[in-house]
Amino acid sequence: MIVARDAWAYRELVVESAFDPWSGRPRIRPVSGQAFATDMRVQCSRRLLDLEQYPVGTRFLLSARITDRQGGEPFLYAWHGDPVTVMSKAEVKRFLEMYRRLRL
Repeated sequence: MIVARDAWAYRELVVESAFDPWSGRPRIRPVSGQAFATDMRVQCSRRLLDLEQYPVGTRFLLSARITDRQGGEPFLYAWHGDPVTVMSKAEVKRFLEMYRRLRL
């Protein structure tokens, strides 16, 4: 059985790599200024945490959805096979400005 992704459940968001203050390990988190808390867990491809290729602080564009596997804590899920899209500071700024305009 093949299950297709529900395109309407996914939305674009900007995430960044940062060090987890508790573990000291890098993790992916939503960038501030969007509808998601910056401490919300993001499940995505481990390629984004490759510090040799993407240093801490690198920002990425993801297509993700909110899920709460079996009633647990909600988190953002992005399919691991999606292409990696790195964003510059200017691109992030434009994206967030567009996001704010669409919310009003």
